[in-house]
Amino acid sequence: MLASSIATMSDDFPTRLASVAEQMEATLAAVLPVPSGHQSVIMEAMRYATLGGGKRLRPFLMIETARMLGYSDKGVCIAAAALECLHVYSLVHDDLPCMDDDDLRRGKPTVHKAYDEALAVLAGDGLLTHSFELLTREDVHPNPAKRLDLVFGLAQAGGTHGMIGGQVIDISVSESDRDEELITQLQDLKTGALIEYAVKAGAILAGASGAQFFALEDYAQDMGLAFQIKDDILDVEGVAETLGKAVGKDENLGKATFVSILGLEGAREKAAELGKRAKSHLEPFGNSAQTLCDTVDFVLNRSH
Repeated sequence: MLASSIATMSDDFPTRLASVAEQMEATLAAVLPVPSGHQSVIMEAMRYATLGGGKRLRPFLMIETARMLGYSDKGVCIAAAALECLHVYSLVHDDLPCMDDDDLRRGKPTVHKAYDEALAVLAGDGLLTHSFELLTREDVHPNPAKRLDLVFGLAQAGGTHGMIGGQVIDISVSESDRDEELITQLQDLKTGALIEYAVKAGAILAGASGAQFFALEDYAQDMGLAFQIKDDILDVEGVAETLGKAVGKDENLGKATFVSILGLEGAREKAAELGKRAKSHLEPFGNSAQTLCDTVDFVLNRSH
């Protein structure tokens, strides 16, 4: 059976997702700095921001991509923790008053509310720095060239040609100049780059062939955009208590999103189209791609 013909999510997917999230919680708790010394408060803030919530979708994608390709070394979890540290840093900084000015994240007060703005900035900086420290560890992979590939890839995905670049477009380009093409570019960078990195890093660690790598890259690009479109839909339809963050902010601020440009039904159709295309890229992997196919369905059907 081809991967794209899988119509419904397998029954064990929620269990697998929860199991990896639990595994990542334990890994993160182990690899994050333990509060000590006069600077202990920054370590507490880093742990507050990172532990105790989140779908851990990016680590899940890295771990499951590697597992699909037959690689399940414990180093994948450390690499996935590095990615999650960088992702959480971006959330901490996004929530700051000078950026999105949010009070709620993952169902609890944002870091600048629980501590203060200066500590939130420094906690984000600490998580960003720590992500690269983790990737240099020998237990990530015995081959230093692969570890260097992971470091380089994460720097690109998180930098000016990735997540930061997307954020800059988001805060600097006027709403009147935004069309579907620009919004797509923005989200490919701001949201898609780290999702794409997660899949590519799993492929790198597993020693994927060139053809496998490019198929997985295409899969991640389409799914990353579908993820953001679903986020835009949830910002209109979601409930704050379920999402764990504020809703309706984009509309209240007059921000151009996929929903404002395409309409609610058009955005749903676009996301479904991207999901179908993402699955088609997994056809060469056959039934071994079941979990990655299920992830597409999870992204499109999630309520938070």
